[in-house]
Amino acid sequence: MIPYEDLARLNEPFNAAFEEKFKQVLKKGWLILGQEVKDFEAEFAAYHSAGYCVGVANGLDALILSLKVLDLPAGSEVIVPSNTYIATIIAILHAGHMPVFVEPDMVTYNIDPTKIEQAITAKTRAIMVVHLYGKCCDMDPILVLTKKYSLALIEDCAQSHDARYKGKLAGTFGDAAGFSFYPTKNLGALGDAGAVLCNDEEIARQLKRMRNYGSEIKYHNDVVGYNSRLDEVQAAFLRIKLQHLEAITTHKRKLAGLYHQHLKTDFIKPVVHQDYFDVYHIYNIRHAKRDELKAYLSKNEIATEIHYPVAPHHQKALKGILDPSVQYPISEEIHRTTLSIPCSFCHTEDEILRVIDVLNKF
Repeated sequence: MIPYEDLARLNEPFNAAFEEKFKQVLKKGWLILGQEVKDFEAEFAAYHSAGYCVGVANGLDALILSLKVLDLPAGSEVIVPSNTYIATIIAILHAGHMPVFVEPDMVTYNIDPTKIEQAITAKTRAIMVVHLYGKCCDMDPILVLTKKYSLALIEDCAQSHDARYKGKLAGTFGDAAGFSFYPTKNLGALGDAGAVLCNDEEIARQLKRMRNYGSEIKYHNDVVGYNSRLDEVQAAFLRIKLQHLEAITTHKRKLAGLYHQHLKTDFIKPVVHQDYFDVYHIYNIRHAKRDELKAYLSKNEIATEIHYPVAPHHQKALKGILDPSVQYPISEEIHRTTLSIPCSFCHTEDEILRVIDVLNKF
């Protein structure tokens, strides 16, 4: 069986370093907001040439806290792609705002910049872009709109570690950028973990306060904060893997290149363009007979995933929040036809060639 993902295999090259680092952290005995977190924050910020990185408990919290510290008026409208993972939308709701869906571009699967302006109203205060699957959004026209309408810009970078748009890294365009280090991410921890990047010292200060019960001085709480802290062990592991992020990216791009080169045209493949340096957190294809294709691959011992089977506007959690009369046909078409195929740091080129051979016989 060729797995979709195998975290044991993926992390095996790092295990010796993990074990040694764990012993160091255990011996030191400082497990929350210690030197490992500070060092990871400094190294992750430096990797992006960003001013500040604030480690938090997970990617969802990274987005919630980013919205909270921007201090938007309660009930502000935040524009978000209609085909994103529901965490992006949940973050907007938990921050006390209203998500406004804009359809994606059918080529990139990211928010369509040409459709954003028509969704802007007097209540719009921010755009939350999602660099989905490991491809950056088309940022130039989006930045024009944020400037024109004085909108905050938050980046959801949960799937775009090391991705670039016109040479600029994801997470360096907006007022704040939320990252998830969930174990399956290109830069994955061994548990839940997240971070926010920003270039504003005051935003970073507020994030550090907000993640720690609203406190800058122990037992002195200035605001109603959260308990959302990146712990020392995960920070230590992330420091190790950050040193190998470029190698992880290179490997996944090599596997994606095999799909690009050898997969027949019956499948709609990710589009390659010189403006985008894609990192393929997810290598998705689309096919009209997606469910039949998935079953066929499973029969041939190839595991796949669907990101995502249910469009956000059909989720029960959002019932009564969104206008049920508004349709999102592009999002629905993507969710109906998309299939994620193996493309992990754990996979070999021979395994991917086997997947291609089976796919091409469908």
